[in-house]
Amino acid sequence: MVNRPLSGLEPLMEALFVSTGVVALAEIGDKTQLLAFLLAARFKKPLPIILGILCATLVNHGLAGALGAWITHSVSPDVLRWVLGLSFVGMAVWTLIPDKIEEEETSIASRFGVFGATLITFFLAEMGDKTQIATIAMAAHYGTPLLVIAGTTLGMLLADVPAVFVGDKLAAKIPMKLVHGIAAAMFAALGIATLLGVGASWLG
Repeated sequence: MVNRPLSGLEPLMEALFVSTGVVALAEIGDKTQLLAFLLAARFKKPLPIILGILCATLVNHGLAGALGAWITHSVSPDVLRWVLGLSFVGMAVWTLIPDKIEEEETSIASRFGVFGATLITFFLAEMGDKTQIATIAMAAHYGTPLLVIAGTTLGMLLADVPAVFVGDKLAAKIPMKLVHGIAAAMFAALGIATLLGVGASWLG
């Protein structure tokens, strides 16, 4: 009797923890973390910046999670397995490519308040970014979009909140290549596991 609820929780906890860990690692050195450095240095007001990051991430990843859920119910399990497996492998490669923040993504920061600037710039910077694509893929993979959204949002905060408080001093001490390598390995492992049919029970 004790084992049944635990076994039922295992895929749910995996969805939450993997989503959190992968995005937290992938976000280190990502352009949205670079944006957090920039906004913190410019405004020196951590609380509205953190609230802006939270709200922007919830909206952005909420849309991504909804798309992932739609894909789960609209694509056959065999096709979904190959699409997701190859997507995760592609994410592994993408994670190894350093990001640069574009000037136009920060140009609106002076037109709004600190919260508004963070909300808008983070939302725009995250559109089509690796962490948003990862949210879509993991929501489709696990079939639990709310847990994935919670995990990816938590992962974003774990990476970006310290950046807001300590800025470039933290960035200089982080072994970016090692962190990106670990994140890439996690994406690759997810891709290989998906292609081999691991987790087929919750893919449908």
